[in-house]
Amino acid sequence: MIALSVAAALAVFILYTAIAGNATTQLTPSALAGQVGHVSLVGMVVGTPTGDPHSTAGLHFQVKDVSGPSPTRVLVDYHGSVPDLFKTTAHIVVSGKLQNGVFVADPGSLVTKCPSKYAPAKSSNT
Repeated sequence: MIALSVAAALAVFILYTAIAGNATTQLTPSALAGQVGHVSLVGMVVGTPTGDPHSTAGLHFQVKDVSGPSPTRVLVDYHGSVPDLFKTTAHIVVSGKLQNGVFVADPGSLVTKCPSKYAPAKSSNT
């Protein structure tokens, strides 16, 4: 009975996440200019992150498009926990909004993506 209740709660959560997750627009740094409102920024960390995400000043890092020759970089101001895989060249997603040319991230919204997860599978033929 308990397992069935837990499974039902998880199913509702997954359905809600699937529907509500589509409400936030995902943009790359090159598409962010002029955007108003809450969005998700998708990109690759470049340069050396500075600061402390748990201080009042926060963590600051730059993000660029993952692919393509775009020179556009966006400075991100972030507070909250930092994933273990966060580093220079990490592919990230962070939610927030652009304010005066700086992307002010929602606290705790930083997620890293594992690039190998999106790479084509290697052939087992040797």
